Amino acid sequence: MDETAKLAKDLKALVNDAEDLIKATAGLGGDEIARIRMRAEESLRTARERMKEAGLEIDLKVRENPWTAISIAAGAALVIGILLGRK
Repeated sequence: MDETAKLAKDLKALVNDAEDLIKATAGLGGDEIARIRMRAEESLRTARERMKEAGLEIDLKVRENPWTAISIAAGAALVIGILLGRK
């Protein structure tokens, strides 16, 4: 897995965790909680934008180099198949 894919996976996990945290603290009051929620929501918006940009960049790279993308996918499938086929 290349660095871009790892970053996208990590950002997606971060976004999901942040959404869960925001939902969990929705009923809590206080200035400190409100400030933290606003920062979390802003970070969440930023992460979503970056994920979208990374997705567009990946899409562009695949379109520019389709055979490379197919080769990488086939290689990964071969490795997974070999690992799953072991007893």
